[in-house]
Amino acid sequence: MPVAQLDPVPRSRILSLDAQRGLIMVIMAIDHAAFFVAKRHPGEFWGLPLPVHPNWLSFLTRHISHLCAPGFFLLMGAGIVLFGESRRQRGWSEARIARHFVVRGVVLLLVQQVIENPAWIIGSVVPYPDAWYFPPSIPGEPGPLMLVLAVLSALGVALILVGLLQKLPGWILGLAGIGAIVLSQAMVPGREMASFPFSPLLRLTFAPGQTGILLVMYPVIPWLGVALLGAAFGKALSHDRDRTLRLVPLVGLGLVGLFITLRLLGGFGNTHPWDGLGLMNFLNMTKYPPSIVFLSFAIGTNLLLIGLFERITPLVERYGGWLLTFGRTALFFYILHIWLYMLLGLPFRHGTGFGLLYLVWAIGLVILLPLCKRYERFKAGKPAESVWRLF
Repeated sequence: MPVAQLDPVPRSRILSLDAQRGLIMVIMAIDHAAFFVAKRHPGEFWGLPLPVHPNWLSFLTRHISHLCAPGFFLLMGAGIVLFGESRRQRGWSEARIARHFVVRGVVLLLVQQVIENPAWIIGSVVPYPDAWYFPPSIPGEPGPLMLVLAVLSALGVALILVGLLQKLPGWILGLAGIGAIVLSQAMVPGREMASFPFSPLLRLTFAPGQTGILLVMYPVIPWLGVALLGAAFGKALSHDRDRTLRLVPLVGLGLVGLFITLRLLGGFGNTHPWDGLGLMNFLNMTKYPPSIVFLSFAIGTNLLLIGLFERITPLVERYGGWLLTFGRTALFFYILHIWLYMLLGLPFRHGTGFGLLYLVWAIGLVILLPLCKRYERFKAGKPAESVWRLF
């Protein structure tokens, strides 16, 4: 999770959450390596046909990454609440806690524009000199890109808002999260409006795509909804950690069941209804903005994996130190891996096959692990307010 990481305070550290965060960082690296190295990165946008994959390997390489963004926002929401509780125990005032989240949210917004986006530009322009212009696979109007708001930007906004709301009762946070997700689904425009020049405000809140120099990949409202659900999860963990973690797999199964039901029924919640033509199409869902079926599947699967990690905690402690390291240095990992895979992908101007893609992905993880271990030790020795704690 690229933000709101928990300090090494025993009462707020939950190993299964760290392990799940590390796992989705590793899975995310596959997706970004596919973009930079293999030059394969389909987008599941509203208003446009869903991508067609030639085989299951192509599909699963993309599909598995759908766990990542919902996992980021869910775990961030939980981390905000647990962090706030741990700091209150240390005597922090509410104003100091709120300021902490606002500063970190602003940092994420800046990191997106100043540090991350240049890597995407370089990785696109080198093999495709015109790629920084309007991509035909994204809704909106053509034009040069200058302001791209992707996952870090949405995380930053959600961090600020949830950080300011995290004192609310868990049931209010949960209802607000569900409401934001349902509202977002209701606000998805019709497919005939894919090239319509929406206002920047509509882009930022509900309808991802391009308007002028602005490209929005992650609109605020649906992803804020996921973060609010994560905050409700954090409230439950804070109230009764053991009982909540026992119930997590059941909630996960319920959400996967909701995904299956809504997918079979079609209609509201799907954006792109299933066409009845096989399992691959059944699992092929809309991510931009995230449909209800997409979030039900992804959040449910994340919760099932958290439940699994909780059950195998001794094994994770013994063999999963690398996952915990990636999970505890998530923003550092995120920034480093974007630039690393961009550089590793430069020699492959025409892309690669999947075999070489996965080999380069694994090499990247081997390079990243010792760097993240060193950073984990470095930041553990810094005070709570240190800027190095942001990463």
